[in-house]
This record gives sequence, structure tokens and C-alpha cells, in this order.
Amino acid sequence: MRAALLLAGLSTLALGAPAAAQSGHAGHGGTQSAPMPMPEKPAPAGDGDHGQMEMPAGASCAPEHAAMGHCTPDAEAAAPDDAPACPPEHAAMGHCAPAIAPPTMPAPSATGMVGTDLPAGDAPAPPPPGDWYADRLYPKSEMEHSRHAMMLENGAQTTAFLSFNLAEYQVRKGRDGYRWDAEGWYGGDINRVTVKSEGEGSFGEAIESIETQLLYSRPVDAYFNLQAGIRQDLGHGPGRTYATVGFEGLAPYWFEVEGALFVSDKGDVSARIEGYYDQRITQQLILQPMAELNVAAQDVPELGVGSGLSDMELGLRLRYEIVREFAPYVGVEWARKFGDTARFARAAGEDASSVSLVMGLRAWF
Repeated sequence: MRAALLLAGLSTLALGAPAAAQSGHAGHGGTQSAPMPMPEKPAPAGDGDHGQMEMPAGASCAPEHAAMGHCTPDAEAAAPDDAPACPPEHAAMGHCAPAIAPPTMPAPSATGMVGTDLPAGDAPAPPPPGDWYADRLYPKSEMEHSRHAMMLENGAQTTAFLSFNLAEYQVRKGRDGYRWDAEGWYGGDINRVTVKSEGEGSFGEAIESIETQLLYSRPVDAYFNLQAGIRQDLGHGPGRTYATVGFEGLAPYWFEVEGALFVSDKGDVSARIEGYYDQRITQQLILQPMAELNVAAQDVPELGVGSGLSDMELGLRLRYEIVREFAPYVGVEWARKFGDTARFARAAGEDASSVSLVMGLRAWF
């Protein structure tokens, strides 16, 4: 009887030990917990997801997992409002995504204009830098001398220029002649001394007229210069000295224009306007129409000048630029005197109009 009871106790102990062991391992402390769900089998990798695993519902996608393509972060969770800033070095390693600030637009002005629509301002220029880096490596006195030379060579230098717009032989009806028109200046970008000279004559005779101007020239904007000085005339008839004020520059559509008002030492008042246009046929072949008009305020019989429109010249010249500084040309010129000027010319035995074939050279230095 005792042996049967002993065998029954040992059997009960043997059957209860595995269940107690399983219960203790599941709870890590003797408390039984619900069994862990088995993960679902991952879906096979497709062409677009590169083996991305499906995350259980409620699970978040860590930035490092998202960087390796294991999951896709939620848009709202990826950039919460209170998320800390993402340093560039962490963003480079894929640990976080930097926030992209929306582009800022310039504030419109009171008139609604922004950017290049705004008019040019008159704010003072920023001061030049005073902490020159080269001064750390070289003596400051030597660098100051070098900077001064650089400024002179980039805007403050003094230069000279000489051009012969016309230097030509004229085939006229009757006696052939010649004509020149030259200009030179010396100075800087702002202040210049300008000399102009023009004249004409016939071969075998004395020079008919010489006109020389000595002018001070100063720019009034990016395209025009204001000029003032004196003019001296020589040739047939009495000489005259004039006070001169005028302009020259580049008009819209690339017209070179020049105008002047003259007041002589005798009180005679006259004016002149002239211009030309360079029409490029090729890079070296250029057709140049030219016009000149002279107006007088009163008759000056000793000079053969009448009041009103006194004379006009129209020319057309075709030049070939062997180089920019050297260009021979051929052309035709028509000249006409009007009003009392024409009457004075006829009384002196001259024609009121003339046509000349011209050939010459245009050069500058």
C-alpha cells in the first residue's frame, strides 16, 4: 500500500515540472503572460520596393532604417513641429532628414515692384575693405603702392586718342580737291582736352577753309559728352574766332551725332548738327551714310553765309577695315547751298550744288 502511494506522488511531480518551467521562462519572474504573436512572412521583394519589409501596425520607421530602404517614414512623424534640427553631418549619414525652409520672396515695395523692376537707387557704395589679406604676407607699404598702380590702370589712367574720320581725294566737276576731318583728345575718363580740325581745298589753289576747335569735354551720362571751348576759322575771307558749346555721343539705334552752337567775336550766331551711322554688311565691309546741316541766325556777306539753313552735305561711303584702325573707302558726296548762301555763291562765280566722287582712308591711333 505504501509503495502504491509513493509511485503516484512521483508521477504527479514528473508531470507538473515541465509546465512550471514553461510558465517561468515565459514570464521571466514566475508571472504568466500572453504568448508573443508570430511575425508574418515578409512579402517577396518587387522591382519598386527593393525588399522593403512591411512594418506591423503602430510601429514607427526609424531614420536609419528609412535610409537603408527597410521602411518608409510617415510624413507627419518624419518632421514633427518640435523635432530638433538635423545637423548636416547626421543628414549625410542618413540618420535624419533636414527640414527644407520655403523660399523667401523679396518684400514688394510700396508700388508693388520687386527685383529688376525697381528703379536704380542712390545708396552710397560700401566702403572698400581695409583688412587686405596680402598685408599679412608682404610689407604693407609695398602692397599700398601696388594697389595704387592697379587703380590707376583700371579707371584713373591718362590716355590719348587721334582719329581721321575723313582723309580723302575728291573728284569734282572742274578742279579736283581734297578734304580732311580729324579729332583727337587727351585725358581720363571724365576730364578731357579735345581738338577738332576740318578743312578742304582744291589742288593748285590755296586752302579754301580751315576750322580748328579747342574744347574741354566732360561726360553728362554714359553715352554723351558736353563740350565747350573756342573755334578759329582761317581761309578765304576774314578770320573769325567763336565761343563754342556743344555735345557729341551715341544716340539710340547706334547713331553717332554731334552738335554745336557758335557765337563769333563779331556777334554772329550759327549752329551745326551732323551724324553718321555704320551699317555693317560683313565684319569688315561697312556702309556709312553721313549728313551735316549748318544754320545761321543772320547774313554774313563777307563770309558768304546767309541766314536760315545755309548749306547741307549728304555722303555715302563704303569702307573695308583691313584692321579696325585702318580702313580705305570709296563713296559719293552731294553738297547744296540754300537761300542767301546760294545767292552769295553764284555772285562769286561758284555753283550752289556739287557732286563729288571720293576715295580716302579712315584711321585711328
